[in-house]
Amino acid sequence: MAARESAGGGFSRRQLLLGGAAAAGAGAATALGAEAAWRASVAGAASGARALTAEAASVTAVGDAIVPFHGDHQAGIETPPQAHALFVALDLLPEVDASALRRLMRILTDDAARLARGEPALADSEPELALVPARLTATFGFGPGLVARAVGAAGASAAPAWLRPLPPFTIDRLQPAWSDGDLLIQLGADDPVTLAHAARMLLKDARSFGTVRWSQRGFRRAAGAEASGTTMRNLFGQLDGTVNPAPGSADFAEVVWVADGPRWLQGGTGMVLRRVAMDLDGWDRIDRPGREFALGRRLDTGAPLTGEAEHDEPDFEAVSKLGFPVISEVSHLRRSRSDDPRERIFRRGYNYDDAPVGASVSDAGLLFASYQADVDRQFVPIQRRLDEADLLNQWTTPIGSAVFAIPPGCDEGGYVGETLV
Repeated sequence: MAARESAGGGFSRRQLLLGGAAAAGAGAATALGAEAAWRASVAGAASGARALTAEAASVTAVGDAIVPFHGDHQAGIETPPQAHALFVALDLLPEVDASALRRLMRILTDDAARLARGEPALADSEPELALVPARLTATFGFGPGLVARAVGAAGASAAPAWLRPLPPFTIDRLQPAWSDGDLLIQLGADDPVTLAHAARMLLKDARSFGTVRWSQRGFRRAAGAEASGTTMRNLFGQLDGTVNPAPGSADFAEVVWVADGPRWLQGGTGMVLRRVAMDLDGWDRIDRPGREFALGRRLDTGAPLTGEAEHDEPDFEAVSKLGFPVISEVSHLRRSRSDDPRERIFRRGYNYDDAPVGASVSDAGLLFASYQADVDRQFVPIQRRLDEADLLNQWTTPIGSAVFAIPPGCDEGGYVGETLV
């Protein structure tokens, strides 16, 4: 090892070890002490290098993270929600038939699997943008029009009964610009550049088969900003999704995955995407007790008004000193809760915040993505109760709605939708 010159007139290792006979006795002790100090400094430098390496690895941990694309179920449903999401619906071109759908889904599947691994898609013109997977997931859903084309005359019997637009609700002010569609591409990632690149690659794949009907982008807290598993907050400040079934549990499987019905959909799920405009300007005019009364929950902890912690069970029988229910019968919590255990869903919400229009401070809301095995049996009854009486309806308006069948996942070498097309 080459000698290390010390700063400020100290000894180098070579001077200490080879520095001559005059260093006998007390000098030898000094040399041994300096040697020990030098070794400690070398060990410290090595430890520091390891710490820097670990720090560098932690800096890129978000970008390096990979969610496997292949499996029994499509990724992006049971996957812990990423910070950014993009939902895109396409209308198929008139000439697209079952054969064309097979080609389309083979191409989309192959490119999505590559991008999820942090690899460029085939013919990727910007391959450098694909190298940061950031937990990218691509999930594909089929609308009623696509299913009908895939199976021809047998389309009606091949589609689940719930694969159609939701029944009308009095609170809806639906706009075609945010509703329906033949093919859904749902993307999630912890990095917005990764998300944008993946969307461009997959839409380039699809442009010979269909046109974009709508595109909706949403966001949550940045990756790492909160502990994993923290319930998201919407732009009202409300904890949104407290009663979700736990991913990976038998309860989750029962609520979400299709176990009967059309064979091609078993292992998949039904998805409802609702675009809900939120009147933040009107919400600003309500005091905190009024907000919590409408929600039925505390804003700070998410606890029901009869509890202390977010996941406490609400006591709907509790009354105040004046004899009124502590949790109002028309609060959002009470109207969304059912005594029927079958009426449950799994939700993955995302906020949106677009440029304000006119004198409004904001044009914001919630992309409410709901997953359930049977839309008619699980989602529709909940929405009917909210439609009939929910104080939160004063500040929320559904302006978009779409229903899709999410087919099961696929193995390597296969493609999403092969059970149908």
